[in-house]
Amino acid sequence: MTRLGFLLDSDNCIGCHACTVACKSEHDVPLGVNRTWVKYIETGTFPDVARKFNVMRCNQCEDAPCMAICPTSALFRSDNGVVDFQDDDCIGCKSCMNACPYDALYINPETNTAHKCNMCNHRLEQDLEPSCQVVCPTEAIIIGDLDDPTSKISQMISRNDVAVRAPEQNTKPKVFYKGADQASLDPTRTAIANDGMIWADTTKDHPSVSVSIGKRPTDVEGVVARTTYTTKHTPTWGQMVSGYLVTKAIAGGAMLIAALMVLLGHADEQGSVGIMAPIVALVFLGITSGLLVFDLKQPGRFYYLLTKGNWTSWLVKGAYVLMAFGLVTGIWFVAGVAGSESLLQILAIPAALTGLATAGYTAFLFAQCEGRDLWQTPLLLPMLLARAVTAGASTWLIADIFVNVPAPEAVFFALVGGVSAVLFLSWMETVSHGSRHVELAVHEMVKGRHGSLFWGGIILGGLIPLVLAIISLVAGADSGAALGLGVLAGVLALVGMFLSETAFIRAGQSVPLS
Repeated sequence: MTRLGFLLDSDNCIGCHACTVACKSEHDVPLGVNRTWVKYIETGTFPDVARKFNVMRCNQCEDAPCMAICPTSALFRSDNGVVDFQDDDCIGCKSCMNACPYDALYINPETNTAHKCNMCNHRLEQDLEPSCQVVCPTEAIIIGDLDDPTSKISQMISRNDVAVRAPEQNTKPKVFYKGADQASLDPTRTAIANDGMIWADTTKDHPSVSVSIGKRPTDVEGVVARTTYTTKHTPTWGQMVSGYLVTKAIAGGAMLIAALMVLLGHADEQGSVGIMAPIVALVFLGITSGLLVFDLKQPGRFYYLLTKGNWTSWLVKGAYVLMAFGLVTGIWFVAGVAGSESLLQILAIPAALTGLATAGYTAFLFAQCEGRDLWQTPLLLPMLLARAVTAGASTWLIADIFVNVPAPEAVFFALVGGVSAVLFLSWMETVSHGSRHVELAVHEMVKGRHGSLFWGGIILGGLIPLVLAIISLVAGADSGAALGLGVLAGVLALVGMFLSETAFIRAGQSVPLS
């Protein structure tokens, strides 16, 4: 078994784009997306300036996060070590795009499946060179067996100083750069000037800075060069994912509070505990499933999660968590209709555990998105669990309009506890110091383009509901005033939760990877 890799000689690259054109021709790559592309950066201060070129592509990682997160093993490793893909198995979940630290994957607009550089594996199997290597006029692209010490690539790596992109991600990339400027390998060290790029205009997806032509962009901390040509990569996950985080928090949280009611001795409250709670949970579980399915680029293949499931992916594990939660909730509903208090008491702990799992498993899914450092925070799991408590308490307070809620004081205390935990964890999130990627993402979330969403979530979904809940407890949770305040607090908490989740999702994808 061979272990193929790339050596990209930046000292020889002239930025001619022959590799990009050859790749597009070889694989019929549509306009607007690329398997390989050339990035231009400019360094120095006039008149001592330089333009440098680097080829960007899939890094063929030894420990490939895209393979681990792919729920159907549509991304797989060939016998020659190449990370390849199978169109027929892809469901278009886009998780691989956030897992890749190199921005190498894209959704093909013609097939609605994930594509990337596969080293022209169909050519390699016929003992032919990849098309990009064939057309490179300066032999700046070299492919070979990294385990063969006599191969040209192995000899050049051993004799020269080479670098890889994002080594801190520990993916063991097999694309090596000779003579590359570190600023071209780390996209957080460059900025796009407000005068635009070569052959392109800056857009909202290309944040620009005030940099004059021929001047070093020193007005941005850590930036040492300007990007003059690159490709556009739009965010992968959007409001569908934000909504899914909220709806499953409501589903899991509703049953969490129902379990609390049983443990407090209110299993006999058939209308609220036995029937209302599981109906709400099942409805929002259905909405959650709908959001997950319709966010796929190939929604008709959603059942591949079960029939072709890859058990290293938390998308697959999460699907089974949702099914387990749905089963427990369904049995709870039957017990509630039958008025079986003893069965509800038996189901209280399983309902609470599956409810927490439903709300919290996404933390492990996001942890597999190694390209998004903000989502790697250890605060995410407790944050999701706190949001489940908040969402559950909010749902019960709103439901008090329709059914009699037993122990309303306990529900208000749950809301106070959940919201307080969310506010504390949000503060921890903003002051924690991680990688440069995290710092830039937090800046975008708190002070940048997504600041209004973040602070809207803090105020509407945190501070105001907290104050309203405390006022209700002081006035008496059983009072008429508390009912109105509770409904308002619940609605605001859920609205604020959606705003906060949207800010978190968008900010996590705001930092460029290439």
